[in-house]
Amino acid sequence: MGFLNKMERKFGKYAIQNLTFWLIGTWILGFIIQYTMPEVQILLLLEPALILQGQVWRIVSWLLVPPSVNILFLIFFLSCYYFIGNSIEQAIGTFRYNVYLIGGMLCSIFGAFILYGFYYLVKRMAVSGIGYYFSTEYITMSLFMAFAVIYPNVEFRLYFIIPIKAKWMGIVDAIWMIFMFAASNAAGRTAIFASLMNFLIFFFSTRNYKRMAPKEIHRRQVYQQQMRQAQNITRHKCAICGRTERDGAELEFRFCSKCDGNYEYCQDHLFTHQHIKHS
Repeated sequence: MGFLNKMERKFGKYAIQNLTFWLIGTWILGFIIQYTMPEVQILLLLEPALILQGQVWRIVSWLLVPPSVNILFLIFFLSCYYFIGNSIEQAIGTFRYNVYLIGGMLCSIFGAFILYGFYYLVKRMAVSGIGYYFSTEYITMSLFMAFAVIYPNVEFRLYFIIPIKAKWMGIVDAIWMIFMFAASNAAGRTAIFASLMNFLIFFFSTRNYKRMAPKEIHRRQVYQQQMRQAQNITRHKCAICGRTERDGAELEFRFCSKCDGNYEYCQDHLFTHQHIKHS
């Protein structure tokens, strides 16, 4: 996290605001291609063998391959993940959210090339078909799991009826991914593990990820507000004119021994004020 702090101070100004909006935009374009030109989708897949042959656009075009979702729930799916992504960005900051999301994508690309290299060394031939396993499917899961950790008590309406907290849905997602990891082949396992590397790095390799929880964020906000209020508290205040030590370093203040109570006066009113008597 110290390294991230340094990187944020140096490169934070280049972070992409509202990155979720652009991610949703690629999905919308991907859905259009999927339903209007399905034969084109095969040209978008993350295939290391074809990338090395010159089809370099595949390094980024695979992001256009959308998650598997029923067309009837498309609007709900997109609005839900727009909310999830923006919520995470507000909690951890724009720069860290960029690192989290883009880091997951880069891990998937590196994972695909590492898998290709392994197959090439073992079979001594260029292996294709890897790209079918690498899509944004698992990236969406990593986003939701991050949301479930940061906002565990946020409720969703399953099938628009059943209320269920994010933490339980996150646990179900984790169990499902473990099952898929165990049941899949080497390519599927690499895709799952690579897509979740950002989640593992952000939430298990650091001891203070809980600072991003809503309660902790609220506690820090309250503390900062109290500190600002404390800075406005003065040690001396004239009971006549209301001036404090902030009104001038040359001002002097004294308590009056003849007044009933603790009344303090500046040097201009110490000897000219009317003494306060309660009886």
